[in-house]
Amino acid sequence: MDINTAKEQIAAGKAKMDKAIEHLESQLLMIRAGKANVHVLDNIMVEYYATPTPLVQVASVTVPDSRTILIQPWEKSLLHHIERAIILANIGFTPQNNGEHIRINVPTLTEERRKNLVKQVKSEGEHARMSLRNARRDAIEAVKKLQKEGLPEDVAKDAESEMQKITEGYNKKVENILDKKEREIMTV
Repeated sequence: MDINTAKEQIAAGKAKMDKAIEHLESQLLMIRAGKANVHVLDNIMVEYYATPTPLVQVASVTVPDSRTILIQPWEKSLLHHIERAIILANIGFTPQNNGEHIRINVPTLTEERRKNLVKQVKSEGEHARMSLRNARRDAIEAVKKLQKEGLPEDVAKDAESEMQKITEGYNKKVENILDKKEREIMTV
């Protein structure tokens, strides 16, 4: 056993933490902050030839101004299916179908809705922190297992303390991301 095996476990833990941060950022993109954002439609599935298909694969989704989302389907026959999918998604938007494209006017957020969105952001942040803790635990358990197989105790202790420092750094990243999103939501 050598120090490289412990470093491999730390690197694996760090990779899991990177994925947790990426997931948090992608989840926060879907939370609207009062401005039009195409990512709020990322989870919408449209019936396309009896197959649920992501909206972005059947239409062009653009933001012509800060309060409007414009959806231009590849096939006009999909207008009704897209409109229905948006209504069923219950994301707080009312689509307007004019026979050519679908326009969504993004309403300004009420104070109550802003507070609910901040709660949702904090919940996503807690999920990210939980993922970070799990990654740290997995890496430390792997190092302890290596220690039982012959890794020197001082190397194992160093790896544990390094993993803890890395985790603290990632927790600060999560806090910064959450603070930025909260400011974005609460800005009128």
